[in-house]
Amino acid sequence: MELVYFILLGIVQGLTEFLPVSSSGHLVLLDKIFGVETGNFIFVSIMLHIATLFSVVLLYRKEIFDLICHPLQKKVGFIIVSTFFTGVVFLTFQNFFLDAFSGGLLPVCFMTTAILLMFTYFKSKSVKIYKPLNYPRASAIGLMQGVAVLPGISRSGSTIFAGTMLGLDSDEATSYSFILSIPIILLSLIYEIYECVKNSTVIFTGSVPSLIISIVLAFLCGIFAIKIMKKFAKTKKYYIFSIYLAAISIVSCFV
Repeated sequence: MELVYFILLGIVQGLTEFLPVSSSGHLVLLDKIFGVETGNFIFVSIMLHIATLFSVVLLYRKEIFDLICHPLQKKVGFIIVSTFFTGVVFLTFQNFFLDAFSGGLLPVCFMTTAILLMFTYFKSKSVKIYKPLNYPRASAIGLMQGVAVLPGISRSGSTIFAGTMLGLDSDEATSYSFILSIPIILLSLIYEIYECVKNSTVIFTGSVPSLIISIVLAFLCGIFAIKIMKKFAKTKKYYIFSIYLAAISIVSCFV
């Protein structure tokens, strides 16, 4: 059973980190179904976040290298601004967000993401003239990303929704969402490590081979999910995810 859980965890984390269906929501749902020791869950979460971080770094290595080599370009400033506002939202509502990880809000949050993606679909189909990314739009995207700390609210879905509603091209909104995931994943890693140290829960009592399999699956599925989302950015068929999220919202009511 442990191996099955770790296989599912790796696949779910890899896919849902970048597909607009909420990785945290799915992980909380899996945790409720299987039941996992808190210390193990936090440690495994850290490892899987590192795996998905490598996925986006690998596929966007040219863009990341360009940002590192030219740190004064506007896009770096946009990323900093978005990340700042995400942090403001998280710190302001931190206790509420952490309480939500009990899973009580999963049905509502999954359904909310479904609605956001349906709006994204209709908006992306109607926009003919696209607007460029600027600091006000980057701020709004950051605020939406902050709300996505709630399990069930998709980070990629909410940022793509915000970018699309603000007039960005779907390709640009999707690409920016993935690049923006890098500092957020890094900050969430730092936060989780801090929580582990503070609560003395840096312990892993499970199977190391199972964990390694989970990490590899998360990395590979992360690559697959990013490539899938790039195609969806071109076809704009976000309603497919809306249908799935509406279904999982109903399922989560009974778990």
